[in-house]
Amino acid sequence: MVRRPLALVVALVLFAEGFGIGLLNWALGIMADSQNMSMAGIDPDVMATSSKVGGIVFGFYFAVCGLVALLVAVRNRAPSLLGRILLISAAVTHGLLGAFAWGLLGPAQFTFMVVVLGLIVLLLMTYDAPPRPAAEAPRDGEPGDGEPGKPGDGSAVTPPAAPTAQ
Repeated sequence: MVRRPLALVVALVLFAEGFGIGLLNWALGIMADSQNMSMAGIDPDVMATSSKVGGIVFGFYFAVCGLVALLVAVRNRAPSLLGRILLISAAVTHGLLGAFAWGLLGPAQFTFMVVVLGLIVLLLMTYDAPPRPAAEAPRDGEPGDGEPGKPGDGSAVTPPAAPTAQ
């Protein structure tokens, strides 16, 4: 099946992206600190620290989402409710980042974000609820084998009995 390799690819992409985001924000924090950059009067130390902390938090978030995808691949079953929520939030994040990337960076970065978004959604869709086993053939007198209004027609309510002469 394609499910396990897909989950492994999603896990690797999210781990790499988490590491890359963390490293990029850490480098931006170092640059803001060394050049005493400030925006709107914010202290340069606060800008550098917030960039580093934001990189750590965002990188950790993508790493946790990658861990969920890795657990899906190892267990070969759908993620739990919390894991599904994390993967859905990562997909939404990639959709928003893709929209910003198109306007600010260009089509190549937009394409990367959309590909990652597609991988996450594909992972969620392939590990949807498993199909239920087919029911056994109904026996005589059970729902599913009669005409409408007769016993065994599958309706929840049975019709009233016909009146009898007394």
